[in-house]
Amino acid sequence: MLILLVMILTFFGYILFYRLYGRYIGRKIFGLTDTRIPPSVAQEDGVDYVPTRKEIIFGHHFTSIAGTGPIVGPAIAIIWGWIPAVLWVFLGSAIIGAVHDFSALIISMRNEGKSISEITAKYINRRTRILFFIVVFLALWIIIAIFGLVIAIIFSMFPTSVLPVWLQIPIAVYLGHLIYKKGKHVIGWSVLAVVAMYITMIIGSYFPIDMPELAGIPATGIWTIILFIYAYIASVLPVTTLLQPRDFINAYQLLIAMTLLSLGVLFATFIGGMELVAPAVQLNPPEAPPVWPFLFITIACGAISGFHALVASGTSAKQVRSESDSLFIGYGSMLVEGALATLVIIAVAAGIGMGYTSEGQTLTGINAWSSHYSSWTAAAGLGSKISAFVIGAANMIATLGIPHKIAVVVMGVFVASFAGTTLDTATRIQRYVISELGSDLRVGHFRNRHTATSFAILSAAILAFASGADGKGALSLWPLFGAVNQTLAALALIIATLYLRNMGGWKWIITGVPAVFMSVMTLWASVMNQTQFGVGNNLLLQIINAAIVLIVAWIIVEGIIKFFCGEKISISLG
Repeated sequence: MLILLVMILTFFGYILFYRLYGRYIGRKIFGLTDTRIPPSVAQEDGVDYVPTRKEIIFGHHFTSIAGTGPIVGPAIAIIWGWIPAVLWVFLGSAIIGAVHDFSALIISMRNEGKSISEITAKYINRRTRILFFIVVFLALWIIIAIFGLVIAIIFSMFPTSVLPVWLQIPIAVYLGHLIYKKGKHVIGWSVLAVVAMYITMIIGSYFPIDMPELAGIPATGIWTIILFIYAYIASVLPVTTLLQPRDFINAYQLLIAMTLLSLGVLFATFIGGMELVAPAVQLNPPEAPPVWPFLFITIACGAISGFHALVASGTSAKQVRSESDSLFIGYGSMLVEGALATLVIIAVAAGIGMGYTSEGQTLTGINAWSSHYSSWTAAAGLGSKISAFVIGAANMIATLGIPHKIAVVVMGVFVASFAGTTLDTATRIQRYVISELGSDLRVGHFRNRHTATSFAILSAAILAFASGADGKGALSLWPLFGAVNQTLAALALIIATLYLRNMGGWKWIITGVPAVFMSVMTLWASVMNQTQFGVGNNLLLQIINAAIVLIVAWIIVEGIIKFFCGEKISISLG
């Protein structure tokens, strides 16, 4: 009963935060008004700048920011106990993360849809913009390289998910054709597209696809190459061709998956006898780093993530059709992601106890959880995190009468689809970043979307295959990603604080306090990482991490100086 109560209270809390805190921030802090012409209208080009209904852009924004983030983070942070994980997800997403996402979105909309790194030049100075670009490029570089591997791992673990994931693409393209070319009804045809997608899941459960080794390249390497080609194509196409319709389908998939998970919690509690098997609090698990500050670095997307600011100021700001839509998209989507992260915590804290196979033996209860989370090392692998959620979720959904095999496919496709969305969105954003930097440095070739996208993909491919044909090269930099990602969140909050400081009064406190908290946590974690990298004699990580710490410290100092000494910048009503 306790786990059911946790779900109900957190969901109800998210609704209250949106209706009270979110609307207050929109009206009183940022002064949302539809008198401003958004960049999607002012700069409409049919490729990147396209005014879009809020329901559709919500689907794009959510599926882009979610990916595997709200799954991977909570699935490993549970090792410190379910109470710390739930508290950070709930409070972090409602008070910090949603404010961060919404701020980045609306500030970008009021600055011609430019990225948060480009906006840095306006609110701090041109020098810090270059430093910000370096951090953003590094984060996206790692994301693109690692997410190709993540999806490859999902395909290897759950081969029944391969067919439905790839068939989702032609379904989405045809849906886009019907809506934008033929003028068909959005909701009705989208529902039919989702039905078709779930039919492919049933088919996929009977026709698993295992990628063989080709020309000495293992399956993960082959899938990574294929996914990079896909990411290139998807990121240069007009958003109405694939990105929007596919993400709209995935938004429905999200609602269905969360409904199944919520009902699964209810049925598993009363019918399946599901109980919490994870410890409430476990501050010193074997081999794990200290809960402070690493809880706030490990759980990123479920609470706050710098990548969200890149999506908000990258693709979403170019498609939102009015300021009044921005609160639902920016603030609302983060709360939904917090709700998803809460369900993930329940799946790995209780669902996994309903049955988990380890070394050919099926374990239940506390034995199942303890086997998977025996140590930090045992639970730290990408495959380990994903499997803990998929198996735990499938166990809960199976209590609804859905065959366990089908439930595994549904959750496997759910994870892989969201990861794919993050991959091509990150590629598109990296293209924007490269183009903006090319424009600033007057390198004309990088203003071309094909050239910029090629550079983004090739640079990620070099990282991915730096370790060999398996495509796992990005794992060498993965230990940096958590701190780098949360560093971006801190920096975005600093920009938002300077923006609100410029508006006058005490509005800046709304983002200023979270900015200080995230700056302290990320720098603290980065310094501890530097010590750990030194103990492990990892010179590469030491050099890159030290450079990041210096860059971040520099930007923070510049931001503080601007806060106390800078001149106000006029904000036009446009």
